[in-house]
Amino acid sequence: MTDYKGNRFSERLNTAASAKRAALEQYRAKAGPDDPAFVERQATRLAISLARDSRRAERKVARAADQAAREAAEAVREAEVARQAVEHAAEAAALQAEQAARTVALEIERKAARDARYAARKARSGQSGRGAARGR
Repeated sequence: MTDYKGNRFSERLNTAASAKRAALEQYRAKAGPDDPAFVERQATRLAISLARDSRRAERKVARAADQAAREAAEAVREAEVARQAVEHAAEAAALQAEQAARTVALEIERKAARDARYAARKARSGQSGRGAARGR
């Protein structure tokens, strides 16, 4: 077992008061704002802070530049896709126009063939058919 020291309340109060006095003296012994070491430490802290802020700003600028480059590359890709779409649409329109022209030509040929068949039939019948009786 530990020995009982028998500290009384007043002794404990005195010990606490002397500890407070020692802490106060130690605080007062610290260098004030006029001390060259204090000024040097403050200048060092300020320099470190400024360097940190400048690095942070540089990183921010670099990120912005990277983002701008990515957006520019995406815009170029989108422009290329749009150009290809326009070319494809132009080709499709040309093919559609060509097909429409072929369709019209085919219809004209069919009409000409039908008219020729009709004229041949009229010629064979000698114009004496029902149409001739009516004065046609």
